Amino acid sequence: MDSWVIETRCIHSLIKVFPDQDLTATPYKKGSALSNETFSFQVAYRAKGKMIKDIGIEIETQLLDSLEPRVVGLVPSELPCYEDPDEWILRSTPGLYPDPLLPITEEGVIAFPNQWRSIWITIHLEGKSVAGLHPITVRFVNQEGEVLGTEEFKLTIFPQLLPEQKLIHTEWFHTDCLALQYNVNVFSEEHWELIESYVETAGRHGINMILTPLFTPPLDTAVGSERPTVQLVDVRKEGENYSFSFEKVDRWVELCKRKGIKYFEFAHFFTQWGAKSAPKIIATENGEQKRIFGWETDAAGNEYKAFLAQFFPELNKYIKSRGLEECVYFHVSDEPSLEHLESYSKASQLINQYVNEYPVIDALSDFQFYEKGLVKNPIPSNDHIDPFIMNEVPNLWTYYCCLQTKDVSNRFFNFPSSRNRIIGFQLYKFGIAGFLHWGYNFWFTKLSKAKIDPFRNTDAGYSFPSGDAFLVYPGETGPIESVRMEVFYEALQDLRALQLLESVIGREEVIRFIEEGLEKPLTFSEFPRENDWILIKREELNRKIGVMFNNKIAAESQ
Repeated sequence: MDSWVIETRCIHSLIKVFPDQDLTATPYKKGSALSNETFSFQVAYRAKGKMIKDIGIEIETQLLDSLEPRVVGLVPSELPCYEDPDEWILRSTPGLYPDPLLPITEEGVIAFPNQWRSIWITIHLEGKSVAGLHPITVRFVNQEGEVLGTEEFKLTIFPQLLPEQKLIHTEWFHTDCLALQYNVNVFSEEHWELIESYVETAGRHGINMILTPLFTPPLDTAVGSERPTVQLVDVRKEGENYSFSFEKVDRWVELCKRKGIKYFEFAHFFTQWGAKSAPKIIATENGEQKRIFGWETDAAGNEYKAFLAQFFPELNKYIKSRGLEECVYFHVSDEPSLEHLESYSKASQLINQYVNEYPVIDALSDFQFYEKGLVKNPIPSNDHIDPFIMNEVPNLWTYYCCLQTKDVSNRFFNFPSSRNRIIGFQLYKFGIAGFLHWGYNFWFTKLSKAKIDPFRNTDAGYSFPSGDAFLVYPGETGPIESVRMEVFYEALQDLRALQLLESVIGREEVIRFIEEGLEKPLTFSEFPRENDWILIKREELNRKIGVMFNNKIAAESQ
């Protein structure tokens, strides 16, 4: 058996295990969670001699019903970063990166000689498990039942519950990518089943707002081209008059609510980067379906204005009839810059005369758009947020994408996972109301010119750093989650835990607790770079919550 040796090591969820790199991380043998958290750790493994196939994973614990083991798969990155990354990255070279969380099949796993791989173990507590210490034993066994390696992890469960998520969180959901990737017709029954599966996964990871394509979203589309039609509103045109059916919108809303979605952001009513044109809109006219608006339609022209003048009152009736007044958000145009100020201004004024009672949100980074009253709820990127914070913009959101590569949080393949997770503490300190990202499942090349295989191309056709365009991979019947998705959800749980502590000791004390020992106050660009800081701070947070709530109960009982 000397040549059949598996080396194993328990490690935390913030370590990325590369097959071509030695694992120097200190073993991580214990952790804690509140009683309705999702908690993850890893068991890294490698063969010390020859390759071993068909290894089974056996787990022994009282938490078995709540436990989900998966293999951390490897995917290629040809563009891990742009040409000038900052210093806080894992590597800048192309190669295989750990990201998809793959199911463990009947064939088990393979231990490669001198290549570290890892098993990702997720515990979905959901408030069902008994508080206290819970050992978790993970064994690697061969086909004969012989144990090749063993690790034990100890999870302490605190009885307190995380509060419900307050943060509004959207990752743009691309329904056309689902249809093309799975080769099904848009809004066929097969498509609706896929939508439900992907929405369910989103809802379980703290995504509580969904991009809703009343009309095909005018996003990431080359000028003059178009993305597949994914229009929920049926439009009928008779002369200059329009009528609208919201049956598919109804199905969409009911499905999403059932899967944990609380908010609906209606896709943009004007094209990206300037609001100069109308989105693609399909209507039935004289019994024939045809495109009535698109790139050729002047956004400020009378024809589109007349359409919107008829559409918005009907949409408003629908919203009120379904009790969605507190749940809907509108977009004008995505990511305008100062050169688009005039066209965006016209589009904003047009929209706001009809939807003034609802929030209008747009990703933009120049404070002038807000200062001039052109957008009620701006969403600046996390590297342009300071002027908005200094001016105390209410209900402030933030976002990041491919351009936020220096000194701020993001979730690229080559970023350490701590740089992904730190955002939970930042969102808390600055009272951020919402977080937006454009890529839940964008499986196209840049500008949607062609579809990609996300397991082979992870950078949108060599356009965006790997990790920007999507959080999930297409499995046979539904989504395959990613390391990045799980770590971001850990950040959202950190945020909720801080809010729980605030309910007992107040906001100022929580911020003091966060910044204790830091050389500089926490900002979106100044924050600890070490994995250990987040892990230690979260353990301290859990213990502090336990003590404070016990003290509160004791005081109330006297």
